[in-house]
Amino acid sequence: MSDRPADKRAGFARWLAGKDCTDCWKAARDADTESKEEWLAAKRAAEQEAALAWSKQFDMPQLEGPGKALDWGERSRHQLMTAAHTALVVEGDWDEADWTELEEKARAIARAGWWIDQREADGPDLLELLDAATEADCGTQNPFR
Repeated sequence: MSDRPADKRAGFARWLAGKDCTDCWKAARDADTESKEEWLAAKRAAEQEAALAWSKQFDMPQLEGPGKALDWGERSRHQLMTAAHTALVVEGDWDEADWTELEEKARAIARAGWWIDQREADGPDLLELLDAATEADCGTQNPFR
């Protein structure tokens, strides 16, 4: 406190009295990090379960890529396709024939990395993104090869 001007010491001391010591603060932070990690793991597991159920229900092909990208790619594909369906069909003016055409294009994209790269895209942009995909994004499961 000696490095503080005399007129600021009392206020600083009151502020410090309401704070945890450094050791207590670090312990609370570490405990909070563990709970955040547990929460995030549970959230990811629920998202993954929903993505796999959705993939099965709508006959989406398995994605290809490095092992650690597959789950992320599945979640990204599910989230983008769901956002697109909501924006284009539920809230938009697309009919089921339009949506079926988009679904077929989406089925051709097998590279998990492509879906991960598009994870922040808006749902209505999906058709344009699918049209811009290259043959390399289709993977070995491409029915058009």
